[in-house]
Amino acid sequence: MIAFNDSADSSSSGHLRFPSGQIVITPNALSQLPPSEVLVALKRHLNGDWGDCCPEDRHANDQALESGGRLFSVYHSEDQQKFWIITESDHSLTTVLMPEDY
Repeated sequence: MIAFNDSADSSSSGHLRFPSGQIVITPNALSQLPPSEVLVALKRHLNGDWGDCCPEDRHANDQALESGGRLFSVYHSEDQQKFWIITESDHSLTTVLMPEDY
């Protein structure tokens, strides 16, 4: 895992819905995804935009914001590579990864 030096929490985009904790990216995701697209997806995730996840996962995320739990988002890069962003339930860690990294 590689830690980001720039935290999405310090974004000037306004209030985030939850803290990210430490943000890391797997080496595989780092090698396949453009950094600018990762940062946009991170900001979306932290603002409660769950991307392309299924309705059940959207509902689970909304409930997790209220009562605690893991947060899971699905995004696609401009060249249609699927990637995930997962924030642990204690908000200590947010990971950017490819599905095959799981």
